[in-house]
Amino acid sequence: MQIKYIKFSAIIAFIVLLTSFVSAQSGNKYKISAIGFYNLENLFDTIDAPDIRDTEFTPHGSKLWNSKKYNEKLHNMAKVISLMATDKAKDGVAILGVSEIENRTVLEDLVKQPALAKRRYGIIHFDSNDRRGIDLAILYQPKYFTPTDAKPIPVNIFSGTTKIFTRDILFVSGLFDGEKIHILVNHWPSRRGGESKTAPWRAAAALECKKITDSLTASDPMAKVIIMGDLNDDPTSPSVKKVLHAKDKKKKVKEGDIFNPMTQFYRRGIGTTAYRDAWSLFDQIMLTYGWLPKDQDGLRFYKAKIFNKNFLVQKKGHFKGYPMRTFAGNEFLHGYSDHFPVFIYVVKKK
Repeated sequence: MQIKYIKFSAIIAFIVLLTSFVSAQSGNKYKISAIGFYNLENLFDTIDAPDIRDTEFTPHGSKLWNSKKYNEKLHNMAKVISLMATDKAKDGVAILGVSEIENRTVLEDLVKQPALAKRRYGIIHFDSNDRRGIDLAILYQPKYFTPTDAKPIPVNIFSGTTKIFTRDILFVSGLFDGEKIHILVNHWPSRRGGESKTAPWRAAAALECKKITDSLTASDPMAKVIIMGDLNDDPTSPSVKKVLHAKDKKKKVKEGDIFNPMTQFYRRGIGTTAYRDAWSLFDQIMLTYGWLPKDQDGLRFYKAKIFNKNFLVQKKGHFKGYPMRTFAGNEFLHGYSDHFPVFIYVVKKK
């Protein structure tokens, strides 16, 4: 009995020590905050805009998109965003890149939702030349982030001599907890028409990101750059591995390199979106070397997460096990998005 008691006491002591260490990491010695990305799956208003292809998202369109459905969609998106990263960061995501939004108006409606209103999210948005009129944006909490520069960067791609109109890259710089960071929000061309045929288009978008990142790190090798978005490619796709030269392990990353923490999930079969019973990890967040050294006093990368809580998973039907989406064809499913959101925790010494 005495031996068992000693062993039990040792186990308890170890648990207390481990809990104290984790507490120190997340609360006592470090400030922890979160930066994320979420594809909102066609967050359209109900108005038929004359210059974009949005007729299906109107009361008389194929999806019978009306105010009731729109308000339910806003409520659902706000619920997800309000819960992201709150297990470690009390105010959730301080900065959130979003895609598949129609215009600034839908974002203004979103941040006013009761679940988000207290965070007072600011909005950075530009209209894009995408054929469907879907844009990118950043939502940010002013108490954490102060933008100093923002601009859309066009992605020039062609099919033969025909220009393909796609989403711009949203480039934002600012002060995060007083420290300069740079963010590139992306929504690269889809695989519609075939993965191989469209791969050069995504490679072109990746190359534009690489040029911007290289320019920033050439000027400052410790520049803190984040590349995030729905890339329509996986962490092992050529656009990510061969164009961005993203590394899968921190120990491989040197000045001027890019680290992709999402690769670890992909290799374990964990994704953010599914198609024909196969998971893809299109939603990614990557970081430059400046985020990685542990001995620095400034902001540093801590951990990456996929927010795939049970309530976001389809429980029955053809899409059972997939992200619980808003529509299947024209059938309204009362869901959230066909993508899971992703985020990273960053920490800074108090």
